Amino acid sequence: MSIKINAQHIDYQELCHTENVEISTEEAFRKKIEDSHAFLLEEISTGKPIYGVTTGYGEAGTNYSAFEQAKELQKNLFRFHGCGIGENLTHDECKRILLIRLTSLSKGYSGITTNLLERLAYFFNNDIIPVIPSQGSVGASGDLTPLSYVAAAIVGEREVYYKGEIRSSADVYKELDIEPYELEPKEALAIMNGTASMSGIALIAMEKFENWMHTYESFIAGLFEMMHADGTPLQPLVHEVKPFAGQIRCAAQLATKLEGSDIVQAQDERYEKFFHDDTLCIQDKYSIRCTPQVLGIVWDNLEMSKKWVETECNAVNDNPIIDGEFKKIYTSGNFYGGYVAHAMDTLKICSANAADLLDKQFSLLVDHKFNRGIGENLKISDKPHHHGFKAMQISLSSLSADVMMNIMPASVFSRPTESLNQDKVSMGTTAALNFKRTLPDLDNMLAIAFMGLVQAVDIRGHEGISPQLEKIYQKIRAVIPPLVEDRRMDIEIVKVVEMIKNGELA
Repeated sequence: MSIKINAQHIDYQELCHTENVEISTEEAFRKKIEDSHAFLLEEISTGKPIYGVTTGYGEAGTNYSAFEQAKELQKNLFRFHGCGIGENLTHDECKRILLIRLTSLSKGYSGITTNLLERLAYFFNNDIIPVIPSQGSVGASGDLTPLSYVAAAIVGEREVYYKGEIRSSADVYKELDIEPYELEPKEALAIMNGTASMSGIALIAMEKFENWMHTYESFIAGLFEMMHADGTPLQPLVHEVKPFAGQIRCAAQLATKLEGSDIVQAQDERYEKFFHDDTLCIQDKYSIRCTPQVLGIVWDNLEMSKKWVETECNAVNDNPIIDGEFKKIYTSGNFYGGYVAHAMDTLKICSANAADLLDKQFSLLVDHKFNRGIGENLKISDKPHHHGFKAMQISLSSLSADVMMNIMPASVFSRPTESLNQDKVSMGTTAALNFKRTLPDLDNMLAIAFMGLVQAVDIRGHEGISPQLEKIYQKIRAVIPPLVEDRRMDIEIVKVVEMIKNGELA
């Protein structure tokens, strides 16, 4: 996907999938950028102290630097923030971060030059991606330390992802025979004083979670079939009278996945069987019957979170804001990443509710007391010294606990820093990283659940199952045989996780 950078709004899908950008040559767009920069230079040339341009940063904002020192001040800003720690963010995350910063700076209120936009675009289009450590940001004044790695790479310092390797930025410049970029006054601050790091992490994590949710619904549809569940709770009227968009969406998606199934029961059929089967309950347990109500909340929160992060990516979130048209400078706090923080905190809670639901559902599937004839622990072997999915259920349940223990909201852990200048911060990057950390556990849980689901098909048989479930069965059985005699399963879990990540089971 290719887009033109011209200060227009870039939507969520474009932010996630754009691989090529073009900086607009439109006169009005260029003029707005240039007027903002020219006004800034005009102000500082008179000796007027401009925060972060001719003054120090944060609590050191009382320290004045003359116009001649403004460029050196920008270099020192990214250099003293070169203290990022932890694992590096992935290439994909860092590439989204680069695009997000480019998007924000293109709005024309940051006092930068079009040359900086062109250099950022050159890096993006040629896949020269700054390597950014994951930790070191409190989320206000934006992602200062993570984004210092973008500013440093642009001027030929630190490292970049290039051609599948981590390389010195200076070496890549030499290889391409290009001069490192020389920052103008405020340009390092403009790059660093934003929320691109937390937003980039959030974008990638939300896209993965959305794929997981679609895949999870495929498992639930198969569970309805294997449990001979009542399909009445998925009927449109049920959700039209409680019209939450996510709930309606979930029920409709499950119903679509169940098309062609002959083994999901109708309520009238169940009433008839009730009088002849003393093990049959009129209604299924909540973890089956209430699935749209539980996951509808997750879908609605995910959509809200996507909108919030999309808005943040398109926002001017550095400080100060430079209005070149009306000749005014605004000192403000748009670098506060509270919307991203709260979105990520909310999705952590949502992921925990989804994990808990999956844990309950799988417990029903493996338990002979509740699985309506599938048998003990999904065993195919009738020999007493084989154990089926007994330990797999334990592993899945342990993972659900790991997800649920991660729900503490990061946004309430504001850490006063920088001599109490930054006395209320968002912790947005921490929140995004914490949400991201739930995803491998969710993938592993769902992989175990799918392996159990196709084992249930082996036990019940294929008669009457939906085309959707048959397709899933064939995909998994192409690489994993049925569990008859006890064997190790960890390597096979990894194979199914890859199918989930690739969207093959969604």
